[in-house]
Amino acid sequence: MPSKNNSLFQLAVVVSALGFFVDVYDLLLFGIIRKPSLTDLGLSPVEVLTQGELIISIQMIGLLVGGILWGIIGDKKGRLNVLFGSILIYSIANILNGMVTDTTQYIVLRFFAGVGLAGELGAGITLISELLPKEKRGVAAAMIASFGILGAVTAFFMKEIFFWRTCYYIGGGLGLVLLALRMRVHESMLYAQLKTQAVERGNFLMFFTNRDRFLRYIRCILIGLPAWYIIGVLVTFSDQFGAAFGIEGIDPGKAIMFLYLAIALGDLSVGLLSQRLQSRKKALFIFYGITILFSVLFFLQQGGTTATFYMICAGLGYGTGFTVVYITMSAEQFGTNLRASAAISIPNMVRGVLPLIILLFKLMRNIFDSYVTGAWVTGVILMAIAIVAATKTEETFGKDLNFIETD
Repeated sequence: MPSKNNSLFQLAVVVSALGFFVDVYDLLLFGIIRKPSLTDLGLSPVEVLTQGELIISIQMIGLLVGGILWGIIGDKKGRLNVLFGSILIYSIANILNGMVTDTTQYIVLRFFAGVGLAGELGAGITLISELLPKEKRGVAAAMIASFGILGAVTAFFMKEIFFWRTCYYIGGGLGLVLLALRMRVHESMLYAQLKTQAVERGNFLMFFTNRDRFLRYIRCILIGLPAWYIIGVLVTFSDQFGAAFGIEGIDPGKAIMFLYLAIALGDLSVGLLSQRLQSRKKALFIFYGITILFSVLFFLQQGGTTATFYMICAGLGYGTGFTVVYITMSAEQFGTNLRASAAISIPNMVRGVLPLIILLFKLMRNIFDSYVTGAWVTGVILMAIAIVAATKTEETFGKDLNFIETD
């Protein structure tokens, strides 16, 4: 029986890792092929920037909507239903994305892709957190995240080899293949036990009916803000920053590739570090420090080289590996009847806040009349908020997850 259980655990981890791989490929694909795809649709260089900001914002709003939707489904109908439904939606959306002929179609399909993509990582982390022994779940989550992040690297190389439309077809096809593999994964025993109890499941409003629970939820969101400032502002628009620093020839796709290759290493490192320190929070703060260091270096590279720029992007990525810690903490903070709602919606709330981060960035760059100054002021604000939230968040390493949320 133990060997059978181990096989089931390993299968769940492998399939979750492959799912996150496809998720990241599709999630970051637009950022990587933003310029060639929008240029091919006939947009001017100015429109490529402005429409690019709009499309990525709409995609993130889709993630926000999907995060709430899939979280509720995950607690009401089961973790596996989310893993099946989400991958089907984003696979179809990405195949259709390869057929767009104007920006309106692009916007609509990136919204639905975002809705589908929202369910993947949180449901996977919830499932393995409930399936695996508590002493192994942190490392398993890190393995899933570190392998999944390689999807961004793959997306970059696909962009180098294939036409942008083909890149979307590949992403959709990979998702449909993975859907078949998911058929062998079993539901969490904790969730199966929960279904036999007369307890309310997946009521999203419960996050707002109890002060302590509401604060736990908000803090988990705020902890993740610096990640999407790094990804969605500094690196997605790295060509703009390169020009401002006097560095010509920066390719946002290549910058994203270096960032995510390093995030993969950072995810694995932070998972092992939290295991070694027996603390999620200590590992989180150490990686916050790494993120701050490379953020400072990012803004000090006036007149630098492209090689240095990409290496700093990699450093930012390594620091941003803290994402796996805050997502794991999000799953561990809440009872089984709200765990999927929390673990799925929280990272997507963070992603969904990107439009607000971009608005804050626009406000700061208008106030200071400087693209660069506006960016670093935005970063200081977001990092300060995250540090305060993390300081007040409960340590969850080794926490028993067999509990429920009640009013």
